[in-house]
Amino acid sequence: MKIVLLLLLIPLYLLANDDRPPVAYDYLSQKNVQIFINRMVKKYHFKRDYMTHTLKHAKLDRDTLARYTGRYKVGTTNGSWERYKAHVLDKKSLAKAKKFKKAYYKTLKRAEKTYKVDMDYIVGFMGVESKFGEYTGDYNILDALSTLAFHKNRMQKFFKNELKHLFLFAREKGYSITKLEGSFAGAMGCVQQVPSVARRHKSDFNGDGVTDPWDLEDCIGSIAKFMHKNGWEKGALVAVPASFKGKRFKQLKTSHRRTLTLNTIKKHGIHPLKPFNQSRAYLLKNRNLTHDDIWLGAKNFRVLTRYNNSTSYGMAIHLIAEHVK
Repeated sequence: MKIVLLLLLIPLYLLANDDRPPVAYDYLSQKNVQIFINRMVKKYHFKRDYMTHTLKHAKLDRDTLARYTGRYKVGTTNGSWERYKAHVLDKKSLAKAKKFKKAYYKTLKRAEKTYKVDMDYIVGFMGVESKFGEYTGDYNILDALSTLAFHKNRMQKFFKNELKHLFLFAREKGYSITKLEGSFAGAMGCVQQVPSVARRHKSDFNGDGVTDPWDLEDCIGSIAKFMHKNGWEKGALVAVPASFKGKRFKQLKTSHRRTLTLNTIKKHGIHPLKPFNQSRAYLLKNRNLTHDDIWLGAKNFRVLTRYNNSTSYGMAIHLIAEHVK
């Protein structure tokens, strides 16, 4: 799976939501919209009247567009580490994590066994993505994706593809496309999947014959399936804290996308506080208000960030998992 697909699976409650309501917009007058309609009719056999009627009523979401216009700014499409700590790793949220694990233990255990993953990290995903199904989004997905697909922004090509998948997803599921709600980026359900990901990682883990992105048991299966497909090693190391001199760390470039040898890391004054049994590590940094936290990430940590391309995201999942063990 390409990382770009996963940039959009945003925990909604980490971002300020004071957006203006969507407004009416004449999409049908745009040439690129007509090209899109023609493609959906010819390639995917949608009725032209349906496509025209649906996009005629799609609205412009100005604030969603603003998040993806211009240069990326921290906090516009992903939360800061301070927000993760305040909204995901707070005392109340961690208590909910333990409660969720207890309530869904049998399902989590079955997912762990079926996909050879660790259940505590499934709990972490569920907590970060939707606080265990409590926050799944109230943005109209058709409005959000139409806005981002047909207006210039730094990820327009991606969003046009997601709009295509939204039409396919709604048809496959028998959903009314105009009533689907999710994030400002078109992600939906308790693990916040954009339409293409929802179609690829669908799971009927409760065995009712229906794959439902809003069903907690199906979401458990979907996340476990994702972890397995991306190379999760059950019981293997994920991340360990490290020490360094000072408050802020600037000696080496930190990244969850490239590794450094353990020797290089140690030569720069970084020392793991727990055993680290791999020869290379992702050097990870989380910026607090007064100091930086440094961690060494193992191969499993990279799997976490393939769902959302963010060190803070992966670390939040890891800390929830550690808490519920």
